Amino acid sequence: MTEHDFVVVGGGTAGCVLSARLAEDPGTRVLLLEAGGSEPLPAMTAPDAWPELIGSTADWADVTTAQADAGPLPYPRGRVLGGSGAINAMAHLRAHRAVYDAWAAAGAAGWGYEELLPYFKRTEHAENTGHAGDARHDGGRDPALRGIHGPVRVAPVPEGSRHPVASALAEALRAAGHPATGDLSGRRQDGVAWPDLAVADGHRVSPADAYLRPAMNRPNLTVQADCLATRLHIRHGRCTGVTYLRDGTPREAHASGEVIVCAGAIGSPQLLMLSGVGPAGQLRALGIDVAADLPGTGTNLQDHPMAMACYAPAVTLPPSRYNHGEMYAALRSPMAGAWPDLHLFPILLPLAPPGHTAPAGGFALVASVVAPDSRGSVRLASPDPRAAPLIDPGFLREPGDISRLEAGLTMIRQAAAHSAFTRLGVTEALPGSVARDGSGLRAWIRRTVSSYYHPAGTCRIGPGQHQDAVLDPELRVHGITGLRVADASVVPVIPNAHPNATVLAIAERAADLIRGLHPAGNAGNPDNPGHAGHAGHADPEGRSRQ
Repeated sequence: MTEHDFVVVGGGTAGCVLSARLAEDPGTRVLLLEAGGSEPLPAMTAPDAWPELIGSTADWADVTTAQADAGPLPYPRGRVLGGSGAINAMAHLRAHRAVYDAWAAAGAAGWGYEELLPYFKRTEHAENTGHAGDARHDGGRDPALRGIHGPVRVAPVPEGSRHPVASALAEALRAAGHPATGDLSGRRQDGVAWPDLAVADGHRVSPADAYLRPAMNRPNLTVQADCLATRLHIRHGRCTGVTYLRDGTPREAHASGEVIVCAGAIGSPQLLMLSGVGPAGQLRALGIDVAADLPGTGTNLQDHPMAMACYAPAVTLPPSRYNHGEMYAALRSPMAGAWPDLHLFPILLPLAPPGHTAPAGGFALVASVVAPDSRGSVRLASPDPRAAPLIDPGFLREPGDISRLEAGLTMIRQAAAHSAFTRLGVTEALPGSVARDGSGLRAWIRRTVSSYYHPAGTCRIGPGQHQDAVLDPELRVHGITGLRVADASVVPVIPNAHPNATVLAIAERAADLIRGLHPAGNAGNPDNPGHAGHAGHADPEGRSRQ
């Protein structure tokens, strides 16, 4: 048994931020437990090597239940310090501001765009931020909206280094009349863009690199890797600690203050349910004593389904030196609501859906639904914490999502017919003639749907009377004291972008909530966040050391 003020479960994006921030107080003892390893794999450093991490020791290597007509799908997530932020494709994008305002409208008071803005700014060092007047004119990087002193250095691919396929897609989409923007995280959040990547000096900037490792020499911060949390200690409505396995041996950690679960949209509901927090009937059927009947635990799983077309060029293409994506277009299908519901982007690798062969030297153009109607779930397969949970993203469960993918692939095929691609001698290899009409294209989508790997929403914030709510607006688990959740699972509605930038902001705000700091009055001044010092590579005066 070890004694700490705070026990953080999960060393992913949120866990790295929270552990470093909470340990800024030298009188606070913080324990971070991570199921994976502590040392980064070589492929975690090079931006173009991230595909090698899928299925590696740094990946939980989950598999979903059968989806649409595609069968079970691989479902990677990070199992290492830095979590999925250490194995992802490094895109650093905020969702449209209307998404966060929708959270607040759905009962997540304090989580609207204006409340989150100072936390977004606190996380990042956005390079080449311009003048506010110019940015407002062209949608570029507005220093009133972007951070310049945070620990995560981000920047788009430099113009001279852009891949010809990424450049061709951007040119073709603009020629088709789609808008362009200089910053999808800034003032204009629709359109074709060269987004920020968490890449600096040719290397990935993971949450562990930016936040945790610079703080690990603090004597009040203990980081234990290779520790699988198996159960939360909950008695008489209070969480007091965690049982975990290390080297196969059960151990316990006691929290005199709080336990904060940061195990992600899959791991957090799994641990809650293993500990008796979840749908009572399902837990009792597995022989688990119920500590809190919260039927929303594990429901509301949202992810971004995607479909692709594959192309063969007549010329030899150079390799991408960045993330094999480089540009993204946030666009609207005819079914879009208050924010863009599609991402269109390239994958600059020979890639094809399972059961198909990618053309040698080719690439894929991808459409993803980033505002899906469909919902899925995470459920326990067994009371054994070492057993993988049942993951059902519910892809294409609602008909609007397949219509959105059909619209997105149609946009992609039209773009691929533009002269920007014909100059490269590009021909479509898949789906080809089998999907020339609407029914054929929809059948292709159902057979080949896959994931953008962005699960969210399984422990959502909401008022106590809401049957699907798991957390109150301060991230406390309903009905349990001493227990919070802070990661991608807390969101009521999935961000219409890669989630990592949003999770960084969630964790920053969670740290202030836990410490009782409320810097809303400093919304325009992220360098004065209400406490002394900054984690990561920023000194107490806010200057970047990175």
